[in-house]
Amino acid sequence: MLTMDDALEQVGEFGWFQKQAFLTLCLLSAAFAPIYVGIVFLAFTPDHRCRSPGVPELSHRCGWSLAEELNYTVPGPGPEGQAFPRQCRRYEVDWNQSALGCVDPLAGLAANSSLLPLGPCRYGWVYDTPGSSVVTEFNLVCDDSWKVDLFQSCVNVGFFLGSLGAGYIADRFGRKVCLLATTLISAILGVLTAVAPDYTSLLLFRLGQGLVSKGSWTAGYTLITEFVGLGYRRTVAILYQVAFTVGLVLLSGLAYAVPHWRWLQLAVSLPTFLLPLCYWFVPESPRWLLSQKRNTQAVKIMDHIAQKNGKLPPADLKMLSLKEDVTEKLSPSFVDLFRTPHLRKHTFILMYLWLTSSVLYQGLIMHMGVTGGNLYLDFFYSALVEFPAAFIILVTIERFGCLCPLAGSNLVVGAACFLMIFISHDLHWLNIVVACVGRMGITLAFQMVCLVNAELYPTFLRNLGVMVCSSLCDLGGVITPFLVFRLMEVWQGLPLVLFAALGLVAGGMTLLLPETKGVALPETIKDAENLRRRAKPKENKIYLQVQISEFNSQAPERDAPLGTGWQR
Repeated sequence: MLTMDDALEQVGEFGWFQKQAFLTLCLLSAAFAPIYVGIVFLAFTPDHRCRSPGVPELSHRCGWSLAEELNYTVPGPGPEGQAFPRQCRRYEVDWNQSALGCVDPLAGLAANSSLLPLGPCRYGWVYDTPGSSVVTEFNLVCDDSWKVDLFQSCVNVGFFLGSLGAGYIADRFGRKVCLLATTLISAILGVLTAVAPDYTSLLLFRLGQGLVSKGSWTAGYTLITEFVGLGYRRTVAILYQVAFTVGLVLLSGLAYAVPHWRWLQLAVSLPTFLLPLCYWFVPESPRWLLSQKRNTQAVKIMDHIAQKNGKLPPADLKMLSLKEDVTEKLSPSFVDLFRTPHLRKHTFILMYLWLTSSVLYQGLIMHMGVTGGNLYLDFFYSALVEFPAAFIILVTIERFGCLCPLAGSNLVVGAACFLMIFISHDLHWLNIVVACVGRMGITLAFQMVCLVNAELYPTFLRNLGVMVCSSLCDLGGVITPFLVFRLMEVWQGLPLVLFAALGLVAGGMTLLLPETKGVALPETIKDAENLRRRAKPKENKIYLQVQISEFNSQAPERDAPLGTGWQR
């Protein structure tokens, strides 16, 4: 009986049809970038100080420069160089009184300005930026600075909760229906975010966008990986992530051209209304149709693919069916992930690796956004290094397997974060170089952990294992803003200390996992327990195939989504 993989070998594993569908669906991946890390530009915090009535008039009367105005009217840094008093406290002085002179106006009020009483910024803040952000519009600074963390955490909570619903829709109603619904809703919520009248509604729209946007990204990933043959599935999976990197690069240029957050949000949201057109240009997955016993439609689509690729359809195309898999009869259970010693160890290690990947990836981006010299250039440079990261993965995995590159990548990002602690802020170029090395390392680790994750579980547990372990990715995204921004209030280098520790420990823990290169995929729990002893000759190398079951709207078993921490 003709299977899908046999049919694709004859009609073309990556012909004109697949290339056209791939380029179309890559637009979904690129559009996901502003949602995932857009906080860097939407909610940047510029230099700021308390607004004091009378200061602008006094400065104008005295002809002060900006530096002189700040020196005379703004409190100095707090203890040990902390900037909190300068940004969040003001002198309790009536700047409208005529007795104030133009040369050291506070000298007549106290022998030392440090003895003057300080009060809160009850009149608001002055922000030193030509543009605007969520922070400047809603005054999310000082005592309300934690609301910036919540702004980003909401979208990650949406990712976590929405992945289950999107997975069900993709399995129950099809990949195309999931793609259409999630993309359209995400576009609408993106526009609503741009016109949100207050902070509360902003959070609700942001949460809603998180609930559906990852489902859109995942639907595109699932569709294209189910259209290509086994020999191209891994390459397509990695290149789909490269499209996400293209979105990052374009975002930095767009943010530079549009420095006001509402207009920037509109600029990245309005084009996404064109993405639902993919529904009419990309057919439904034949694999899903076969799983739903809709063989006639699946045969028509395969015939269409053959025509597009200039191939003749197989003579027995009408006999197309899914490959029989007896393990589908086994019912996976959450308890099975922890039932045996090796599976239990693998599950805990993989959970930690997913959590670490998310915290380090998002954390490095946020830390660079706060401490960098030029926000737009620094973001652009760090995004560029993700391109060679994809090339390195394609070259190294087939030669060295996944385990050593994964461990090495985590060690590299940990070492880079450790070095950044000791680099002076005056050596900005060196900070950027080391940060980019760290960014490349965590990109490599992020993309490889999902490959390793899928290969360590038996077939009937594989999709559940990826779903459970990768859920720690979104939970990591929830806590990362609080870790970065709150720890920086204590010391700017403190997040880097945490990142270094997480990365170095992740590198060491990776080595406790078995290498899967040249090893047959485990079919049973017993196979998974004996992975280190199950060597397989090269000529019998097994590639992962898409498993159609109630747990796997996610993607092909081996090629779980890369770089964005996706899960069901």
